[in-house]
Amino acid sequence: MRWDQPADYVVPVSLDRPVSPNPYDLLPAVDSFHLASDDVTDGQPLKDDQVAAAGNTSPHLSWSGAPEGTKSFTVTCFDPDAPTPCGFWHWVLVDLPADVTSLDTGAASRALPGSAFMVRNDGGQKAFMGAAPPEGDQVHRYFFVVHAVGEDSLGVDSDVSPAVVSFNLAFKTLGRAILHGTYQH
Repeated sequence: MRWDQPADYVVPVSLDRPVSPNPYDLLPAVDSFHLASDDVTDGQPLKDDQVAAAGNTSPHLSWSGAPEGTKSFTVTCFDPDAPTPCGFWHWVLVDLPADVTSLDTGAASRALPGSAFMVRNDGGQKAFMGAAPPEGDQVHRYFFVVHAVGEDSLGVDSDVSPAVVSFNLAFKTLGRAILHGTYQH
C-alpha cells in the first residue's frame, strides 16, 4: 500500500498463470493400483462435502491391488494449482496399517486405526481441509493419493511438514493410487 492510499484500498491482483503440471508425473515412477471413491469422481468437480465452506469432510476412499511388500499407507490430498510456488496440502494421513483398504466419508474427523496419525495441513490443522481456492481463480485440482509404503512406519511424527512427509515418500513408496477432483470458486 502506498502512503497516500486509504487503509481499506485493495490493490487488484491478477492470478493469471500457467496450469501447474500433475505433480505425480514429476516423481520417480512406481507401480500403480486401484483407487475408488463414493465421493470423488476422477476429473470431475468435488461434492459440496469436500469444499471447505460447504462441508469440509474427508471423502470415502477405497483401494485394492497395492504392491506386494506394502506394510502401511499414507493418504494425501494436494492442490498443485494454489497460487503459491509449492501448491497446498489439504490432508496428510500417515502410517495407516496395511490391512486398512478403505476410509469412510468423514474418517479424518474420527479415531484413526492403528498408529495412524495426521500431519498439519497447510491450513495449520491436523485434519482434512476441503477445497478453498481464491474466488475467481482458475480451476483447481485436488489429488487424492494413497501411497503404498514398504515399511510399517514412514519414520516421521505428526509435527513434521507435509513436504517432509512427501520427501520420505519419495524413498519409501512402492506404489501410488490416484484420483483427482476439481473445484472453482
